[in-house]
Amino acid sequence: MLRTAVRRTVWGVSRGVAVLALALLLAIALGGLVSAFAAANPPGRLVDIGGRNLNLVCAGPATADGPLVVFEAGAFGLSADFGAVQEGLAARGVRSCAYDRAGLGRSDPGPSPRDSTAIVGDLEKLLAASGEKGPYLLVGHSMAGLHLRLFTARNRADVAGLVLLDAAPPEAADLPVARTWIGRFGTASHVAGAAASLGLFKPLAPFMGDGIGLPPTAAAEKKRAFASGRHNRWSAREVSLWLASSAQGKVMAPYDPALPVGVVTAGPQRQGALSDWKRFQSEPARVSKTGFHINIDDASHAGMLGLGHRDVVVDAILRVRAAALP
Repeated sequence: MLRTAVRRTVWGVSRGVAVLALALLLAIALGGLVSAFAAANPPGRLVDIGGRNLNLVCAGPATADGPLVVFEAGAFGLSADFGAVQEGLAARGVRSCAYDRAGLGRSDPGPSPRDSTAIVGDLEKLLAASGEKGPYLLVGHSMAGLHLRLFTARNRADVAGLVLLDAAPPEAADLPVARTWIGRFGTASHVAGAAASLGLFKPLAPFMGDGIGLPPTAAAEKKRAFASGRHNRWSAREVSLWLASSAQGKVMAPYDPALPVGVVTAGPQRQGALSDWKRFQSEPARVSKTGFHINIDDASHAGMLGLGHRDVVVDAILRVRAAALP
């Protein structure tokens, strides 16, 4: 009896290990298929900005009137983050462009440091070399709020409007809770870069790579970036300079009150430090003569860009666009 029980136990354990091994192999294979599909269907086009290329993804009619909508992604983000919103804008006859920052997605690496000054400089070169005409309606998500503050100050005549999507304002970095979170996020970002470089994210990509809820092509590109060691390492370099980028934005003049601004935030309203964060987020809308602030209570920070909430974001962009038109 004892020997029989032992044999059954060993057999059960062996079978469990075999099932787990098979599941892992299937996950790795599926992750490889996702990466292969995305590699075989590259979105956008590479634009030479002076000896290196940035990937630019545009949608909507090239003959569309009004300002060109230009997207800037948040930390660890890329052009694919805006796949759902670009699809929604194109259906409304509006042209938009998103891009991959240096070292991210399909773009070539760029010189260090990867702070707002470097990122804004790259975007200026990209727009000049792309053949896409301004003026520009800038839309930024999360950490992009730092970069758009600097870009707007340096290129005010070319900026027709601004939409900030749960964006990080430079001044919010002064909050003690924010500085603590930024430091922890920086550490976690470098760990993510190392883990992705070892191939540890590839089995997870099919299941965790798209936390937004994107259309199929954009979702495949997002999952490809999620598994990419290079994408994660270069993203971590940007995050590690969050405080430096905040300082660069804070020395610039506040937003022009004549600039149309829309602020869209995500998640339930709360008290304490989080309410202070949202107060900083909504400040550009309060400064603007035509500003507004919308909060999507049931949206997550990333999910607000997905198919489930894109109509709110598209409507906000169109509202700012209407205010920017002569």
